[in-house]
Amino acid sequence: MVDLDFTCTGADADRYAATPTVLLHLRVTETTGTPVHALALRCQIRIEPIRRRYDDAEGDALADLFGDRARWGETLKPLQLAFVTQMVPGFTGSTEVDLHLPCSYDFDVAAHKYLYALRDGGAPLLLLFNGTIFTGKPGTLSVTPVAWQKETSYALPVPVWRQAMDQHFPGAAWLRLRRDTFDKLYDYRAKEALPGWDDAIERLLKEKLE
Repeated sequence: MVDLDFTCTGADADRYAATPTVLLHLRVTETTGTPVHALALRCQIRIEPIRRRYDDAEGDALADLFGDRARWGETLKPLQLAFVTQMVPGFTGSTEVDLHLPCSYDFDVAAHKYLYALRDGGAPLLLLFNGTIFTGKPGTLSVTPVAWQKETSYALPVPVWRQAMDQHFPGAAWLRLRRDTFDKLYDYRAKEALPGWDDAIERLLKEKLE
C-alpha cells in the first residue's frame, strides 16, 4: 500500500509572481518503495496562534483579533489561511515541490491581520494534506487517496512574508473603505488641495489630535 510523508523544508518570497506569494518548499516521501506516477495534491494551510510567544507590541496589535491577554487561553483559535493545489510529477523515493501560498493586505481576513501584527520570529503553520496518488505496474493504473491524517507543521519566517509583500507594495499597505467613506475622503482631499491620500489622512489625524 502506497504511503506518503510530507515535510516543509523552507520558504522564500516568489520574486516572479504577479501578486504577493510565498513559496513553501515541500518534500514528499513515499515510504514503501512504490513508484508514484503522479500526485494530485491539495493542502489546507492554517495558522495555530497558540504555538508561539508574543512580545508586548505584538500583543497590542493582536488585541483586535484575540482580545486582552487574560482571555487568550480561550481565544487563540486556529485561523484559516489558504487552500492550495499542486500537481506533483512522478517520482520514486522522494521529491521536492513548491506550494504557492498567496499573501494579501485584506484585513477583513483574520489570518492576514495576524501576519501583519507579527514583528519577527515565525508564524506557526499547520499544513493538512489530501489528494489522489496515481501508481500501478506498466499497463495498469491504481488510484489511492492521500491518507486523511497526513500533516506537517512549519514556522513561516515573518521576514519572508514581509519580503513577499514589499516586492509588490514597498513601504505601503492597503485599506479597503466603503464607497461613501471614500467619497467623503476624496471630497476632503480635493477641497484642501492635498497632493496624496497620505496627506489627507495625516491632516485628518492631526486635526483629531489637536
